[in-house]
Amino acid sequence: MSLAETLALGIAARERRAIARAISVIENETAEAPALSAALAGRRGHARILGVTGPPGAGKSTLVNALIGALLARGRSVAVAAVDPSSPVSGGALLGDRIRMIEHQDDERVFIRSLAARGHLGGLTRTTRAVVDVFDAARFDEVILETVGTGQSEVEIAGVAETRLVVCPPDLGDAVQTIKAGVYEIADIFAVNKSDLPLAARAAEQLRAMLAMRRPADWTPPVLRTVATTGEGVAELLADIERHRAWRGGARR
Repeated sequence: MSLAETLALGIAARERRAIARAISVIENETAEAPALSAALAGRRGHARILGVTGPPGAGKSTLVNALIGALLARGRSVAVAAVDPSSPVSGGALLGDRIRMIEHQDDERVFIRSLAARGHLGGLTRTTRAVVDVFDAARFDEVILETVGTGQSEVEIAGVAETRLVVCPPDLGDAVQTIKAGVYEIADIFAVNKSDLPLAARAAEQLRAMLAMRRPADWTPPVLRTVATTGEGVAELLADIERHRAWRGGARR
């Protein structure tokens, strides 16, 4: 039996070691990667894909951690691919995102993997789609993709995720122009995180004002306020994620 076939069987059984090794095969783009992707093709289409993006310092990882807890409480299994800047020494991920989610790391219903950007532009990595396929083949209910801190042009998440959550800091300032020129265009939902800090209400109003200037559409992105460290607003955020999925008609990739 080939390595690809062995890994595919392990992934189907949601064996953590097989999932981890498969992701390494894909990330390193080894000779076995194409065969592995082909072996997993028939198992795609189960997971719901949530993309989480936004400027650096918005608290994306902490909010993802809170979402994991909320999803687990609803009986869902969750896989997370968190894109980190690459280490200048090893070339691997710096693991900043994964550290903030460590409380869920040992739960058998959760799998968290940090991916090194490796110089790839767009907010994700060259192999993110294939990593999602591994999680999907393992029959995780939810796959969360967290981008590296983004600016105007890092909108690659739009082509991978079904629902795109843009997380904003409370002191938007000049970041309003960044959001307006880039990730603003792809957002399905906005979350102003750290909303226990000053200026959060103003940031939410700025976002709503920008949305009001947009052409009318069937879906208007809601603007929520969250405090990821306490869980405030997370239930409402999850409800809007589900509402967006219902609006899309439950369509998968």
